[in-house]
Amino acid sequence: MNIYLELFLTFIKVNLLSTSGPASVGLIYTETVGKFISEAQYVQAVGFSSVLPGSDALQLAMYIGYNTAGIPGGLVALVASILPPTLIILGVVSVLHRVRRETWVASFVEGLTPAISMVILFSAWKIFDKGAEGWQGWVIGAVSLVALLLQVNARIVIIAAAMIGVLLFS
Repeated sequence: MNIYLELFLTFIKVNLLSTSGPASVGLIYTETVGKFISEAQYVQAVGFSSVLPGSDALQLAMYIGYNTAGIPGGLVALVASILPPTLIILGVVSVLHRVRRETWVASFVEGLTPAISMVILFSAWKIFDKGAEGWQGWVIGAVSLVALLLQVNARIVIIAAAMIGVLLFS
């Protein structure tokens, strides 16, 4: 199969089956590692996409597309990532505009919140489990968790963890 078509179909699938940028990170892992990139490349890409501003899922898609087929591959993966949510949102907005005063809409959104939180937590665990090497990874993870609980800016935590990782793992 043509590599561009394969990238397009993979990222269409990811974005049709996932609910948000961070939640799709686990699905992107399942669909791309071993097929387009290695596990080590994926862990590095997740780290970089977490530090950079913008959507993690879009940055991962562009990286995987670029890594697989250069600039055209990155653009194909980006378009495939943007297209489904855009079309779905346009459809949902037109429906919600008509039913926005219904009580079931608020209940529906309230029911989604815990499920999405668990999807994000599960994805984070899978990434941590693959990227944490020995006790140093657990220490960096624990310190990062404490910092986030103390409401330190997430980008500062990620940059500090990356610098500590360079010192510990070099």
